[in-house]
Amino acid sequence: MTEPILPRIRPEIAALPPYRQGKQAGPDAFKLSSNENPFEPLPSVVEALQRTTPVNRYPDASAAALRARLGEKYGVSADAVHVASGSVAILHQLVLATSSVGDEVVFAWRSFEAYPSLPLVAGATAVQVPLTSGARHDLDAMADAVTDRTRVIIVCTPNNPTGPIITSAEFAAFVEKVPQDVLIVLDEAYAEFVTDPDAVDGLAERVFERHPNVVVLRTFSKAYGLAGLRVGYAIGDPRVLDAARTTAIPLSVTSAAERAAIASLDAEGELLERVAVIVERRDRLAEGLRELGWKVPDAQGNFVWLRTKERTDEAAAAFDAADLIVRPFSGDGIRISVGEEQSIDRVLAVARSLL
Repeated sequence: MTEPILPRIRPEIAALPPYRQGKQAGPDAFKLSSNENPFEPLPSVVEALQRTTPVNRYPDASAAALRARLGEKYGVSADAVHVASGSVAILHQLVLATSSVGDEVVFAWRSFEAYPSLPLVAGATAVQVPLTSGARHDLDAMADAVTDRTRVIIVCTPNNPTGPIITSAEFAAFVEKVPQDVLIVLDEAYAEFVTDPDAVDGLAERVFERHPNVVVLRTFSKAYGLAGLRVGYAIGDPRVLDAARTTAIPLSVTSAAERAAIASLDAEGELLERVAVIVERRDRLAEGLRELGWKVPDAQGNFVWLRTKERTDEAAAAFDAADLIVRPFSGDGIRISVGEEQSIDRVLAVARSLL
């Protein structure tokens, strides 16, 4: 029997593995693989979801109410805010809007695992710049990697999955080195967990006003605990964000996501109290691992990084056997999300056994 003829797929897409989500956890396991918030939504957020627009109706394609609310929060016009189904969706839109065959997209590596696929899907070339020995962005090397083909530079702070931040001074110096016609995307998905006073804060410092080629990304998935609803946002020059809006899939932000995000902003004080709990657990976990002898990089997100290198698969299996679902990157390391309080001692026990 002959094989059926299938539509022709671009070879580079056929060779690209699909995004691999963190492994799901069984009923007795702690899921520490996806950097999710361990707390369930606040009652006020649940109430907002119950009042959402009936699902037989389309949502507002522009998420106007949420954009207006975010504009008010950050002191910008609604046109300077773009909302999409997660901040990575906006990054995808920006790469599509700026990059094509022959163009280049620069980012640090290792960083967020979705980054390499974004330029490839657009037909562009990914340029990966190795992290420093301290698992930090090498901004000097990234600036040196810029050519006349560079269209986008992605900067992730705190860096996922390793944890360290980029300082305000470092980012300011970096922006001055980059040509003004190159888009810099400052991915701050974990900004709410940062406690280092020297860290760059793209929104508080309003870098997008001084540098129209900078767009700042944030998300409701992590600190706000809305990962299952998929809603993120960008703030930047409206002319740049218009390009992202043009390449966006229409109606991708649901009414439920928009209402929940607005309710979360209204309850921000309560939510940030939860963030403080997660930060305390993170610091305690990182310090406990260091006391055991692990060299854990500065952890400023809601996760810690173990440099397990060639022992990564073995170490991941040990965590799995203890009902701890972590995120292994074979041959490199393991990212462990900060989860429930009861998980901390169990993580430390497995980490101790691996030594």
